[in-house]
Amino acid sequence: MDIASSLDTAFWLTTGAIAVLLMLSAFFSGSETALTAASRGKLRAQADRGSKGAEVALKVTEDNERLIGAVLLGNNVVNILSASLATALLTRIFGDSGVALATLVMTLLVLIFSEVLPKTYAITMPEAAASLVARPIRVVVFLLSPVVSLIRLLVRLMLMAFGVRTDPDSHILSLREEIAGALALGHSEGAVLKEDRDRLLGALDLSDRTVEEVMRHRSKIEMIDLDAMPDAILSAVLASPHSRLPLYRGERDNVVGVIHAKDLLRAVDKTLRSGDGTLGALKDLDILAVAMKPYFVPETTPLDEQMREFLKRRSHFALVVDEYGELRGLITLEDILEEIVGQIADEFDIDAEHPVKQSENGEVVVDGAMSIRDLNRAMDWSLPDEEANTIAGLVIHEAQMIPTEGQVFSFHGFRFEVASRKENRLTRLKIRPL
Repeated sequence: MDIASSLDTAFWLTTGAIAVLLMLSAFFSGSETALTAASRGKLRAQADRGSKGAEVALKVTEDNERLIGAVLLGNNVVNILSASLATALLTRIFGDSGVALATLVMTLLVLIFSEVLPKTYAITMPEAAASLVARPIRVVVFLLSPVVSLIRLLVRLMLMAFGVRTDPDSHILSLREEIAGALALGHSEGAVLKEDRDRLLGALDLSDRTVEEVMRHRSKIEMIDLDAMPDAILSAVLASPHSRLPLYRGERDNVVGVIHAKDLLRAVDKTLRSGDGTLGALKDLDILAVAMKPYFVPETTPLDEQMREFLKRRSHFALVVDEYGELRGLITLEDILEEIVGQIADEFDIDAEHPVKQSENGEVVVDGAMSIRDLNRAMDWSLPDEEANTIAGLVIHEAQMIPTEGQVFSFHGFRFEVASRKENRLTRLKIRPL
Protein backbone atom coordinates (compact mmCIF):
# COMPACT_ATOMS: atom_id res chain seq x y z
CA MET A 1 0.00 0.00 0.00
CA ASP A 2 1.21 3.49 -0.86
CA ILE A 3 2.32 5.27 2.29
CA ALA A 4 1.01 8.64 1.12
CA SER A 5 -2.49 7.23 0.62
CA SER A 6 -2.38 5.85 4.15
CA LEU A 7 -2.02 9.31 5.67
CA ASP A 8 -5.76 9.90 5.76
CA THR A 9 -7.97 11.26 8.51
CA ALA A 10 -8.03 7.93 10.34
CA PHE A 11 -4.24 7.96 10.48
CA TRP A 12 -4.09 11.35 12.12
CA LEU A 13 -6.90 10.52 14.53
CA THR A 14 -5.14 7.33 15.54
CA THR A 15 -1.82 9.13 15.93
CA GLY A 16 -3.49 11.78 18.07
CA ALA A 17 -5.15 9.10 20.20
CA ILE A 18 -1.77 7.41 20.74
CA ALA A 19 -0.23 10.73 21.79
CA VAL A 20 -3.07 11.37 24.26
CA LEU A 21 -2.72 7.83 25.66
CA LEU A 22 1.03 8.32 26.08
CA MET A 23 0.37 11.52 28.03
CA LEU A 24 -2.15 9.69 30.20
CA SER A 25 0.43 6.95 30.76
CA ALA A 26 2.96 9.59 31.79
CA PHE A 27 0.38 11.09 34.14
CA PHE A 28 -0.34 7.74 35.81
CA SER A 29 3.35 6.79 36.08
CA GLY A 30 4.35 10.14 37.54
CA SER A 31 1.39 10.17 39.91
CA GLU A 32 2.23 6.71 41.22
CA THR A 33 5.82 7.70 41.93
CA ALA A 34 4.94 11.09 43.43
CA LEU A 35 2.22 9.81 45.76
CA THR A 36 4.24 6.84 46.98
CA ALA A 37 7.53 8.72 47.35
CA ALA A 38 6.11 11.86 48.97
CA SER A 39 6.76 12.19 52.69
CA ARG A 40 3.51 12.27 54.63
CA GLY A 41 5.26 14.38 57.22
CA LYS A 42 6.15 17.05 54.66
CA LEU A 43 2.67 16.87 53.14
CA ARG A 44 1.17 17.37 56.59
CA ALA A 45 3.39 20.41 57.17
CA GLN A 46 2.33 21.87 53.80
CA ALA A 47 -1.32 21.13 54.52
CA ASP A 48 -1.03 22.90 57.87
CA ARG A 49 0.31 25.92 55.99
CA GLY A 50 -2.83 25.96 53.81
CA SER A 51 -1.92 23.79 50.80
CA LYS A 52 -5.15 22.18 49.56
CA GLY A 53 -3.27 19.90 47.16
CA ALA A 54 -1.17 18.50 50.01
CA GLU A 55 -4.32 17.96 52.07
CA VAL A 56 -5.94 16.01 49.22
CA ALA A 57 -2.71 14.02 48.71
CA LEU A 58 -2.78 12.99 52.38
CA LYS A 59 -6.35 11.72 52.04
CA VAL A 60 -5.60 9.88 48.79
CA THR A 61 -2.55 8.10 50.25
CA GLU A 62 -4.41 6.89 53.35
CA ASP A 63 -5.33 3.69 51.48
CA ASN A 64 -2.20 2.90 49.47
CA GLU A 65 -3.51 -0.42 48.22
CA ARG A 66 -6.58 1.21 46.69
CA LEU A 67 -4.50 4.05 45.25
CA ILE A 68 -1.91 1.77 43.66
CA GLY A 69 -4.64 -0.50 42.27
CA ALA A 70 -6.44 2.38 40.56
CA VAL A 71 -3.26 3.95 39.17
CA LEU A 72 -1.90 0.65 37.85
CA LEU A 73 -5.24 -0.23 36.31
CA GLY A 74 -5.41 3.10 34.49
CA ASN A 75 -1.76 2.91 33.45
CA ASN A 76 -2.04 -0.61 32.06
CA VAL A 77 -5.24 0.18 30.18
CA VAL A 78 -3.76 3.22 28.39
CA ASN A 79 -0.44 1.44 27.68
CA ILE A 80 -2.10 -1.63 26.19
CA LEU A 81 -4.55 0.49 24.23
CA SER A 82 -1.80 2.73 22.83
CA ALA A 83 0.29 -0.31 21.85
CA SER A 84 -2.71 -1.88 20.11
CA LEU A 85 -3.48 1.30 18.19
CA ALA A 86 0.16 1.68 17.16
CA THR A 87 0.29 -1.94 15.96
CA ALA A 88 -2.88 -1.54 13.91
CA LEU A 89 -1.68 1.75 12.45
CA LEU A 90 1.82 0.59 11.47
CA THR A 91 0.54 -2.74 10.18
CA ARG A 92 -1.81 -0.87 7.83
CA ILE A 93 1.15 1.13 6.53
CA PHE A 94 4.03 -1.39 6.53
CA GLY A 95 2.21 -4.69 6.50
CA ASP A 96 3.44 -7.59 8.66
CA SER A 97 6.67 -5.79 9.51
CA GLY A 98 4.57 -3.13 11.23
CA VAL A 99 4.19 -5.39 14.31
CA ALA A 100 7.93 -5.39 15.01
CA LEU A 101 8.17 -1.70 14.19
CA ALA A 102 5.24 -0.87 16.52
CA THR A 103 6.86 -2.86 19.33
CA LEU A 104 10.14 -0.98 18.93
CA VAL A 105 8.59 2.47 18.57
CA MET A 106 6.11 2.08 21.43
CA THR A 107 8.74 0.62 23.73
CA LEU A 108 10.96 3.68 23.20
CA LEU A 109 8.07 6.14 23.50
CA VAL A 110 6.60 4.54 26.63
CA LEU A 111 10.01 4.12 28.26
CA ILE A 112 11.20 7.67 27.64
CA PHE A 113 8.06 9.80 27.74
CA SER A 114 5.70 7.72 29.88
CA GLU A 115 8.05 6.17 32.42
CA VAL A 116 11.52 7.65 32.89
CA LEU A 117 10.66 11.33 32.24
CA PRO A 118 7.58 11.65 34.52
CA LYS A 119 9.03 9.43 37.23
CA THR A 120 12.29 11.36 37.28
CA TYR A 121 10.36 14.60 37.72
CA ALA A 122 8.16 13.05 40.40
CA ILE A 123 11.07 11.62 42.39
CA THR A 124 12.95 14.93 42.16
CA MET A 125 10.16 16.90 43.84
CA PRO A 126 7.64 14.32 45.14
CA GLU A 127 5.65 16.58 47.49
CA ALA A 128 5.08 19.25 44.83
CA ALA A 129 4.14 16.63 42.23
CA ALA A 130 1.85 14.82 44.69
CA SER A 131 0.01 18.04 45.50
CA LEU A 132 -0.38 18.73 41.77
CA VAL A 133 -1.84 15.34 40.78
CA ALA A 134 -3.81 14.59 43.95
CA ARG A 135 -7.16 16.03 42.79
CA PRO A 136 -7.37 14.25 39.39
CA ILE A 137 -6.07 11.02 40.93
CA ARG A 138 -8.81 11.21 43.57
CA VAL A 139 -11.36 11.28 40.73
CA VAL A 140 -9.67 8.31 39.02
CA VAL A 141 -9.65 6.32 42.27
CA PHE A 142 -13.34 7.07 42.79
CA LEU A 143 -14.31 6.05 39.25
CA LEU A 144 -12.23 2.86 39.24
CA SER A 145 -12.97 1.83 42.84
CA PRO A 146 -15.53 -0.90 41.92
CA VAL A 147 -13.07 -2.63 39.58
CA VAL A 148 -10.19 -2.10 42.03
CA SER A 149 -12.21 -3.61 44.88
CA LEU A 150 -12.87 -6.71 42.79
CA ILE A 151 -9.18 -6.99 41.88
CA ARG A 152 -8.18 -6.58 45.54
CA LEU A 153 -10.54 -9.39 46.52
CA LEU A 154 -9.12 -11.71 43.86
CA VAL A 155 -5.53 -10.86 44.87
CA ARG A 156 -6.21 -11.53 48.56
CA LEU A 157 -7.89 -14.85 47.76
CA MET A 158 -4.87 -15.87 45.67
CA LEU A 159 -2.45 -14.83 48.43
CA MET A 160 -4.51 -16.67 51.05
CA ALA A 161 -4.16 -19.80 48.95
CA PHE A 162 -0.39 -19.50 49.55
CA GLY A 163 -0.85 -18.73 53.26
CA VAL A 164 -0.20 -14.98 52.95
CA ARG A 165 -2.59 -12.60 54.70
CA THR A 166 -2.63 -8.90 53.93
CA ASP A 167 -3.62 -6.07 56.23
CA PRO A 168 -4.31 -2.80 54.40
CA ASP A 169 -4.03 -0.82 57.65
CA SER A 170 -0.58 -2.13 58.56
CA HIS A 171 2.64 -0.39 57.65
CA ILE A 172 5.87 -2.10 56.70
CA LEU A 173 7.83 0.33 58.86
CA SER A 174 6.59 2.08 61.98
CA LEU A 175 6.88 5.84 62.15
CA ARG A 176 9.65 5.53 64.74
CA GLU A 177 11.68 3.23 62.49
CA GLU A 178 11.19 5.59 59.55
CA ILE A 179 12.51 8.51 61.61
CA ALA A 180 15.44 6.47 62.94
CA GLY A 181 16.30 5.30 59.43
CA ALA A 182 16.11 8.85 58.08
CA LEU A 183 18.44 10.08 60.84
CA ALA A 184 20.93 7.27 60.20
CA LEU A 185 20.87 7.99 56.47
CA GLY A 186 21.24 11.72 57.05
CA HIS A 187 24.23 11.16 59.32
CA SER A 188 25.92 8.81 56.83
CA GLU A 189 25.49 11.44 54.12
CA GLY A 190 26.79 14.22 56.33
CA ALA A 191 23.50 16.13 56.55
CA VAL A 192 22.91 15.34 60.24
CA LEU A 193 25.58 15.77 62.92
CA LYS A 194 26.30 12.82 65.20
CA GLU A 195 25.28 14.82 68.27
CA ASP A 196 21.94 15.78 66.72
CA ARG A 197 21.33 12.19 65.62
CA ASP A 198 22.09 10.85 69.11
CA ARG A 199 19.81 13.38 70.79
CA LEU A 200 16.88 12.64 68.51
CA LEU A 201 17.34 8.88 68.71
CA GLY A 202 17.70 9.14 72.49
CA ALA A 203 14.34 10.91 72.71
CA LEU A 204 12.74 8.26 70.49
CA ASP A 205 14.17 5.44 72.61
CA LEU A 206 12.68 6.62 75.91
CA SER A 207 9.51 4.60 75.45
CA ASP A 208 11.52 1.43 74.73
CA ARG A 209 13.87 1.72 77.72
CA THR A 210 13.06 1.10 81.34
CA VAL A 211 14.17 2.61 84.62
CA GLU A 212 16.25 -0.49 85.35
CA GLU A 213 18.51 0.20 82.37
CA VAL A 214 19.66 3.66 83.46
CA MET A 215 19.33 3.61 87.25
CA ARG A 216 22.27 3.82 89.63
CA HIS A 217 22.68 0.38 91.20
CA ARG A 218 22.10 0.04 94.94
CA SER A 219 25.76 -0.85 95.49
CA LYS A 220 26.70 2.65 94.30
CA ILE A 221 24.07 4.57 96.25
CA GLU A 222 25.42 6.86 98.95
CA MET A 223 23.09 6.54 101.95
CA ILE A 224 22.84 8.03 105.44
CA ASP A 225 22.18 6.03 108.60
CA LEU A 226 19.35 7.80 110.41
CA ASP A 227 20.53 6.43 113.78
CA ALA A 228 23.81 8.36 113.50
CA MET A 229 24.27 11.59 115.44
CA PRO A 230 22.84 14.71 113.75
CA ASP A 231 26.25 16.39 113.55
CA ALA A 232 27.67 13.27 111.89
CA ILE A 233 24.77 13.29 109.41
CA LEU A 234 25.44 16.97 108.71
CA SER A 235 29.11 16.24 108.01
CA ALA A 236 28.21 13.33 105.70
CA VAL A 237 25.72 15.45 103.76
CA LEU A 238 28.22 18.30 103.35
CA ALA A 239 30.95 15.89 102.22
CA SER A 240 28.72 14.27 99.60
CA PRO A 241 28.70 15.51 95.98
CA HIS A 242 24.95 14.80 95.89
CA SER A 243 22.24 17.16 97.08
CA ARG A 244 19.70 14.40 97.88
CA LEU A 245 20.59 11.38 99.98
CA PRO A 246 18.38 8.46 101.09
CA LEU A 247 18.02 7.86 104.83
CA TYR A 248 17.82 4.31 106.14
CA ARG A 249 17.21 2.83 109.56
CA GLY A 250 18.72 -0.48 110.56
CA GLU A 251 19.21 -2.07 107.12
CA ARG A 252 19.99 -0.27 103.88
CA ASP A 253 16.82 -1.69 102.31
CA ASN A 254 14.75 0.08 104.96
CA VAL A 255 14.70 3.56 103.40
CA VAL A 256 12.58 5.89 105.51
CA GLY A 257 13.23 9.25 103.86
CA VAL A 258 15.30 11.40 101.54
CA ILE A 259 17.24 14.33 102.93
CA HIS A 260 17.95 17.40 100.80
CA ALA A 261 21.11 19.29 101.68
CA LYS A 262 19.36 22.67 101.53
CA ASP A 263 16.53 21.52 103.80
CA LEU A 264 19.04 20.16 106.30
CA LEU A 265 21.11 23.36 106.24
CA ARG A 266 17.99 25.46 106.82
CA ALA A 267 17.05 23.28 109.80
CA VAL A 268 20.60 23.44 111.18
CA ASP A 269 20.68 27.23 110.77
CA LYS A 270 17.35 27.56 112.59
CA THR A 271 18.51 25.26 115.39
CA LEU A 272 21.81 27.05 115.87
CA ARG A 273 20.19 30.48 115.90
CA SER A 274 17.63 29.40 118.44
CA GLY A 275 20.21 27.60 120.62
CA ASP A 276 23.62 28.47 121.95
CA GLY A 277 25.19 28.49 118.48
CA THR A 278 27.35 25.38 119.03
CA LEU A 279 27.16 21.99 117.38
CA GLY A 280 25.93 20.59 120.66
CA ALA A 281 22.58 22.20 119.94
CA LEU A 282 22.12 19.78 117.03
CA LYS A 283 21.76 16.72 119.26
CA ASP A 284 18.00 17.26 119.49
CA LEU A 285 17.53 17.94 115.76
CA ASP A 286 14.93 15.57 114.28
CA ILE A 287 16.47 14.64 110.92
CA LEU A 288 13.47 12.58 109.83
CA ALA A 289 11.17 15.59 110.30
CA VAL A 290 13.33 17.53 107.83
CA ALA A 291 13.49 14.70 105.29
CA MET A 292 11.06 14.13 102.43
CA LYS A 293 9.03 10.96 102.08
CA PRO A 294 10.75 8.44 99.79
CA TYR A 295 9.27 8.03 96.31
CA PHE A 296 9.45 4.43 95.04
CA VAL A 297 9.02 3.36 91.41
CA PRO A 298 9.03 -0.10 89.77
CA GLU A 299 12.15 -1.05 87.84
CA THR A 300 10.04 -1.86 84.76
CA THR A 301 8.69 1.68 84.35
CA PRO A 302 9.38 3.10 80.85
CA LEU A 303 11.63 6.16 80.87
CA ASP A 304 9.18 8.44 79.08
CA GLU A 305 6.48 7.59 81.62
CA GLN A 306 8.88 8.15 84.51
CA MET A 307 9.93 11.52 83.12
CA ARG A 308 6.27 12.57 82.94
CA GLU A 309 5.83 11.46 86.55
CA PHE A 310 8.85 13.48 87.65
CA LEU A 311 7.48 16.58 85.95
CA LYS A 312 4.00 15.98 87.33
CA ARG A 313 5.22 15.48 90.91
CA ARG A 314 7.83 18.25 90.59
CA SER A 315 10.37 15.75 91.85
CA HIS A 316 13.78 14.78 90.48
CA PHE A 317 14.60 11.74 92.60
CA ALA A 318 13.10 8.25 92.96
CA LEU A 319 14.13 4.95 94.52
CA VAL A 320 13.77 1.89 92.30
CA VAL A 321 12.33 -1.37 93.64
CA ASP A 322 11.76 -4.78 92.08
CA GLU A 323 8.58 -6.85 92.05
CA TYR A 324 9.25 -7.98 95.63
CA GLY A 325 9.68 -4.43 96.91
CA GLU A 326 13.43 -4.83 97.37
CA LEU A 327 15.60 -1.79 96.73
CA ARG A 328 17.37 -2.05 93.37
CA GLY A 329 18.76 1.43 92.84
CA LEU A 330 17.82 5.05 92.31
CA ILE A 331 17.02 7.22 89.32
CA THR A 332 16.93 10.98 88.84
CA LEU A 333 15.49 13.26 86.19
CA GLU A 334 19.07 14.00 85.16
CA ASP A 335 19.64 10.31 84.40
CA ILE A 336 16.72 10.35 81.96
CA LEU A 337 17.78 13.63 80.36
CA GLU A 338 21.28 12.21 79.85
CA GLU A 339 19.73 9.48 77.69
CA ILE A 340 18.75 12.30 75.31
CA VAL A 341 21.50 14.90 75.50
CA GLY A 342 24.41 12.77 76.70
CA GLN A 343 26.47 13.14 79.86
CA ILE A 344 25.66 16.21 81.96
CA ALA A 345 28.74 16.92 84.05
CA ASP A 346 29.11 19.56 86.76
CA GLU A 347 31.79 20.59 89.24
CA PHE A 348 30.68 17.92 91.70
CA ASP A 349 30.88 14.94 89.34
CA ILE A 350 33.75 12.73 90.44
CA ASP A 351 33.76 10.56 87.33
CA ALA A 352 32.01 11.83 84.22
CA GLU A 353 30.27 8.51 83.59
CA HIS A 354 33.43 6.50 82.95
CA PRO A 355 35.01 8.32 80.00
CA VAL A 356 36.21 6.29 77.03
CA LYS A 357 39.99 6.20 76.58
CA GLN A 358 41.45 5.11 73.27
CA SER A 359 45.01 3.82 73.13
CA GLU A 360 47.46 4.17 70.25
CA ASN A 361 46.99 0.57 69.11
CA GLY A 362 43.26 1.13 68.56
CA GLU A 363 42.07 -0.45 71.80
CA VAL A 364 39.33 1.28 73.77
CA VAL A 365 39.77 1.17 77.54
CA VAL A 366 36.51 1.50 79.48
CA ASP A 367 35.22 1.04 83.00
CA GLY A 368 33.33 -2.22 83.37
CA ALA A 369 30.37 -0.35 84.84
CA MET A 370 29.96 1.77 81.72
CA SER A 371 26.63 1.14 80.04
CA ILE A 372 26.60 -0.52 76.63
CA ARG A 373 24.37 2.25 75.32
CA ASP A 374 26.87 4.94 76.33
CA LEU A 375 29.73 3.07 74.65
CA ASN A 376 27.69 2.55 71.49
CA ARG A 377 26.86 6.24 71.44
CA ALA A 378 30.45 7.32 72.04
CA MET A 379 32.05 4.98 69.49
CA ASP A 380 29.18 4.54 66.99
CA TRP A 381 29.15 0.80 67.69
CA SER A 382 26.16 -1.53 67.86
CA LEU A 383 26.89 -3.90 70.72
CA PRO A 384 23.66 -5.61 71.87
CA ASP A 385 22.15 -4.48 75.16
CA GLU A 386 19.21 -6.89 75.43
CA GLU A 387 20.87 -9.27 77.92
CA ALA A 388 23.02 -6.81 79.90
CA ASN A 389 23.16 -3.10 80.67
CA THR A 390 26.91 -2.72 81.27
CA ILE A 391 30.02 -3.76 79.38
CA ALA A 392 31.08 -6.03 82.25
CA GLY A 393 27.62 -7.59 82.28
CA LEU A 394 27.85 -8.30 78.55
CA VAL A 395 31.22 -10.02 78.93
CA ILE A 396 29.99 -12.12 81.84
CA HIS A 397 26.82 -13.06 79.96
CA GLU A 398 28.72 -14.13 76.85
CA ALA A 399 31.47 -15.91 78.78
CA GLN A 400 28.95 -17.65 81.06
CA MET A 401 31.43 -17.12 83.90
CA ILE A 402 33.23 -14.41 85.85
CA PRO A 403 36.49 -14.04 83.90
CA THR A 404 39.87 -13.63 85.51
CA GLU A 405 42.23 -10.77 84.84
CA GLY A 406 43.94 -11.12 81.45
CA GLN A 407 41.33 -13.37 79.87
CA VAL A 408 40.38 -12.54 76.29
CA PHE A 409 37.06 -13.15 74.51
CA SER A 410 35.78 -12.50 71.01
CA PHE A 411 32.11 -12.00 70.22
CA HIS A 412 29.83 -9.65 68.29
CA GLY A 413 32.78 -8.66 66.10
CA PHE A 414 34.92 -7.34 68.98
CA ARG A 415 37.83 -8.52 71.11
CA PHE A 416 37.34 -8.06 74.87
CA GLU A 417 40.23 -8.29 77.33
CA VAL A 418 39.73 -8.13 81.10
CA ALA A 419 42.27 -5.51 82.18
CA SER A 420 41.44 -5.56 85.88
CA ARG A 421 39.06 -7.26 88.26
CA LYS A 422 38.10 -6.49 91.86
CA GLU A 423 36.43 -9.33 93.72
CA ASN A 424 33.60 -10.40 91.38
CA ARG A 425 33.49 -7.13 89.45
CA LEU A 426 35.21 -6.48 86.13
CA THR A 427 36.50 -2.97 86.76
CA ARG A 428 38.34 -2.27 83.50
CA LEU A 429 38.12 -3.73 80.01
CA LYS A 430 40.03 -3.32 76.75
CA ILE A 431 37.93 -3.55 73.60
CA ARG A 432 39.01 -3.64 69.98
CA PRO A 433 36.98 -4.26 66.81
CA LEU A 434 38.05 -7.40 65.03
